[in-house]
Amino acid sequence: MATAGANKRIAKELNEITREPPSGMKVRLVDESNVHKWEIIMDGPASSPYEGGHFKLLLTLPIEYPFKPPILSFQTKIYHPNVSNDDKGSMCLGMLRSDEWKPPNKILAVLNMARNLLVEPNAEDAIETSIAEQYRGDRKAFEKTAKEWTKKYANAK
Repeated sequence: MATAGANKRIAKELNEITREPPSGMKVRLVDESNVHKWEIIMDGPASSPYEGGHFKLLLTLPIEYPFKPPILSFQTKIYHPNVSNDDKGSMCLGMLRSDEWKPPNKILAVLNMARNLLVEPNAEDAIETSIAEQYRGDRKAFEKTAKEWTKKYANAK
């Protein structure tokens, strides 16, 4: 069962983020009665192949939060070396690994890191190796496919 302390911290972080959301993001609870599931709408950053897209992400906080890391997944398909290309949309983000996560880390930092990965993918820590190889070896082709997917799946014009 979630501790009162964990829920209090989550509520505090949610309050901070909804009061001053990170640039290009909207954050809300999936269900008002559950502070452990957040929906994030992230705008594709300017001058990235994701520009103009609106990506829906799901942030799930374990009951052991902040001692265990949150899980961040893309609900919108995205062509990216650090996001799994399956229906899970799992995100490979160093700080979200249980061996790298530290209780003082905040959800805001997680969201900002996720957005930064859209600007600059980390091909060295890829979950999709073929996309990472393309990103490293043929940036033009990578950007073309990423833009096509953004138009197709993320409501970009």
